[in-house]
Amino acid sequence: MKQFFKSVAATVVGIFAFGIIMGIFTFISLIGMLMSGDKPSLRDNSVMVMKLQGTINEQGQEDVMGQITGNSFNQLGLNEILSAIKKAKNEDKIKGIYLEPGALITDYATLQEIRKALEDFKKSGKWIIAYGDAMTQGCYYLASVANKLYINPEGSVDWHGLASQPMFLKDLYAKFGVKYTVVKVGKFKSFTEQYTEDKMSDANREQVSRYINGLWQQMLSDVAKSRGINKDSLNHYADGFVAFEDSKLLKTHKMVDGFCYYDEIKNIVKKQLGIKDTKHIRQASMSEVNAAVEDKYDGSTIAVYYCQGGITSQATTSLWGGEQQIVSSNVISDLNDLAKDEDVKAVVIRINSGGGDAYASEQIWRAVSQLNKKKPVVVSMGGMAASGAYYMSMGARYIMAQPTTLTGSIGIFGAFPDMSGLITQKLGVKFDEVKTNRNSGYQGALMARPFTPEELSYLQAYVNRGYTLFRKRVADGRKMSVDEVEKIAQGRVWLGSDAKNIKLVDGLGGLDDAVAKAAQLAKVKDYHTDEYPLPASWMDQLLNNVETGSGNYLDEQLRLTLGDMYTPFMWLRHINEHEPVQASLPYVLNIR
Repeated sequence: MKQFFKSVAATVVGIFAFGIIMGIFTFISLIGMLMSGDKPSLRDNSVMVMKLQGTINEQGQEDVMGQITGNSFNQLGLNEILSAIKKAKNEDKIKGIYLEPGALITDYATLQEIRKALEDFKKSGKWIIAYGDAMTQGCYYLASVANKLYINPEGSVDWHGLASQPMFLKDLYAKFGVKYTVVKVGKFKSFTEQYTEDKMSDANREQVSRYINGLWQQMLSDVAKSRGINKDSLNHYADGFVAFEDSKLLKTHKMVDGFCYYDEIKNIVKKQLGIKDTKHIRQASMSEVNAAVEDKYDGSTIAVYYCQGGITSQATTSLWGGEQQIVSSNVISDLNDLAKDEDVKAVVIRINSGGGDAYASEQIWRAVSQLNKKKPVVVSMGGMAASGAYYMSMGARYIMAQPTTLTGSIGIFGAFPDMSGLITQKLGVKFDEVKTNRNSGYQGALMARPFTPEELSYLQAYVNRGYTLFRKRVADGRKMSVDEVEKIAQGRVWLGSDAKNIKLVDGLGGLDDAVAKAAQLAKVKDYHTDEYPLPASWMDQLLNNVETGSGNYLDEQLRLTLGDMYTPFMWLRHINEHEPVQASLPYVLNIR
């Protein structure tokens, strides 16, 4: 019996050791596969395939661990998409683009920028063919730029207009004995309404209505121009629930060019290429086009620095992971390095953020200002650059937004969850206190008791000082008086096109336009761009994934599961992770 157990133990140890060795060998092999690979080459008469789905971030990042484990989601980078379109336009071997937008998680400003790049592609005389089964409104907005647009015979186009449906949690919290204490400046600074009200304020309704109607008119104009449809007709179709109509009416409405099943779209591409067999269709992905066509590296360097996510003083990690942040210490260090780099002649800061920590925003503003003293700094605004993100932009020499950018929101608020009712009344926990000074116990407030009137007055004064400084930064940066700033501040959010009219931004355009402006300000004609922050090495990515576990995977699952509820959920999670005083977008933007 003793010998039997020895044999079993030896077998188990052997299997375990073999498993470890094979695991290490497999891991090393996979890493070798990822790190190797010949440079792809394009064949003549090729079609670039654009299958867009998942999250479109500003800057693409390779998910090494995701590729190894098979949990990798399609984390698209806007920079990579725009680069591929531009290269395909100038590459003779690429004859056209096949566009297939899927389940996209992005904003309309990002779609508008991709759309603009595709319009520019068409100017070369090359074609775009788009296909979809059941197209969402955002997908159709993008696909409508194509020369020919086809859908499945039983497919649909969800064209319904825009609506914002904010969520209010006051009554839910009340059931648990929780209420929010709010201090803020600005009647339009309405983010905290979800905690304190049960419906939109008149001021909030006014600004949201202005924004979504302006955005809708822009979308109508873009689609009408591409499809040759009258704007009024398009608006009428949105009123009529076109998504539930017979799909054949879509062709009658000129919203699509025809119908085909997925396996038949190749025949249409084949005819466009002038070849006889679909087997001879030569496809190239966006990544293959980017890898095959060399980037230009001559001339002066224009740095493009990407800032996406909430603004914070310290990076935070959690179970969910995957969340992009603008960490002030990292940004300041990077901008200081760019200031010292003599090869960099100008810097474009690309921002897509609803704001965040007011203190961190001030620190980044100073770094931008210091950099701008040494070389031109141009801010390029993506989907949003509001509140703290607008604050940090005030140090730049020139600000460029897209017509559909969400910006402004000059205001500050503080939101403090008062859980004393839950803890002392619902759960029966009691507190007592001994203190040396009148306000010594303020840090225990909201757990044991609400804020006192005196404590609230100090908090309000603190927020007021932050707002005064914010207005001054805007007045100095935009060369306006404080009174002029106040008229367009109060936390109000502005559409990019409106922001241009009231001088909150200098011009309208995308990232390429901002780069061209930076080169002009730096007085350089020959230039190329370098992107920052530099991507993490594969080893750093692996180490980071060991620390955070499967965060990216869980985050993407959470996005897909919660949909529109993802953003408010993450904001609730942030309450205890970030500074309570925020320069952030005044509401959770929920546009459907």
